[in-house]
Amino acid sequence: MFKTLKALINSFKIPDLRQRILFTLGMIVVYRLGCYITIPGINGEALAQFFANVANKQGGTLFDVMDLFTGRALSQMTVFALGIMPYISSSIIMQLLTVVIPHFERLAKEGGDHGRKMITQYTRYGTIGLALFQSFIISVYLEDPAHFMGLPIVEHGGLGFRLLTIITLTSGTAFIMWLGEQITERGIGNGMSIIITVGIISRLPTALRFVVQLLSPFSPEKRQIEPYTPVIMVGLLLAVIIFVVLITEGQRRIPVEYAKRIIGRKVYGGHSTYIPLRVNQAGVIPIIFAQSIILFPATIGQFIPSLQRFAESLMRGHLLYTIVYSLLIIFFAYFYTAVTFNTQDVAQNMKKYGGFIPGIRAGKPTAEYLDHVLTHITLPGAIFLAAIAVFPDWIMAWLKVPYIVASFFGGTGLLIIVGVMLDTMRQIESHLLMRHYDGFMKKGHLRGRR
Repeated sequence: MFKTLKALINSFKIPDLRQRILFTLGMIVVYRLGCYITIPGINGEALAQFFANVANKQGGTLFDVMDLFTGRALSQMTVFALGIMPYISSSIIMQLLTVVIPHFERLAKEGGDHGRKMITQYTRYGTIGLALFQSFIISVYLEDPAHFMGLPIVEHGGLGFRLLTIITLTSGTAFIMWLGEQITERGIGNGMSIIITVGIISRLPTALRFVVQLLSPFSPEKRQIEPYTPVIMVGLLLAVIIFVVLITEGQRRIPVEYAKRIIGRKVYGGHSTYIPLRVNQAGVIPIIFAQSIILFPATIGQFIPSLQRFAESLMRGHLLYTIVYSLLIIFFAYFYTAVTFNTQDVAQNMKKYGGFIPGIRAGKPTAEYLDHVLTHITLPGAIFLAAIAVFPDWIMAWLKVPYIVASFFGGTGLLIIVGVMLDTMRQIESHLLMRHYDGFMKKGHLRGRR
């Protein structure tokens, strides 16, 4: 604890790092302010009444999952209601296209800085396109009081409201995308990830308020949970965080030797390194993919009555939902790992520069060995992702707590929070160690300050 506090104090002693941290905090404040500006034409009181009575006590609805990433901006229908999800979806699509379409593959591998800039630009275009489509769906959805227990959410519907909503929500997403890029360039950490993390953490006070209400003898719920439930919840939360950190940081290091080569009078190679194969190589992407697919029937079921029964069987809490959701996560964990870590390319690059794994021949045998190892270590990571994703459902059923409380015990939210915090701490630590200060994670001492 003392070491962490000392590292934080040292962070503000370095002018460049202090400026980056303050800039990041400033952008976070701007983002949170935008999460409270309601889009025009919305009956805020009716919307708040609906979510207070229904949305936070149910679980697994489309609004519940999306609202987790937007920091309640969606449930309040603010200008940032779409959040950064269109950008994430566009980024995932572009990553898949770099594997499927040769033009994008050449841009990613051979285009250099120009190629990366072009892919970034395509990702922005895709973000705007997805935001336009999603904002149109939301505008149509809001106009029907039947979706909100008969409450009139839209005061004056029609074409004018739809156009205004589309323009407002799409502009909000574009502005969030700009904020994230500014944080990445001029702040500390990955801007998009930090924005998502801030949105998730912003729901914590609301979750704590629900726990207090459930425990209070004067609440309408009349102590639906036992007095010892918060103790169990705190213990489970600490245990889950520990396991998430272990899986996130867990890796298999494959040793690599580089043969010594003499070109002219210069000697190249002759050193050892390793390839870090992470247990959870795909991160939270499998959960996001699985959520998008399993929530699709629920979304379509809102508009097609004949599909409502099937959509209800794929809602959170049902056995079919748990099975399908878990299998989708495991499948996408392997799929995304294969997409992002191409063993053939790694083996060819090692062979090109004279690298080899001890005991393994260069070329195709190396690729087969890496694929074998990656397949085996991905399985426990994929099973862990599936378990942590459905853990909130188990918490809801066992401890009788609402979804907004249970969502902090697993799923994408907790994985993102832990992963982003670890990544941000590593970046701050690199700044501290470069200037001979103690870091967060490693033992160090003040060097070079004599």
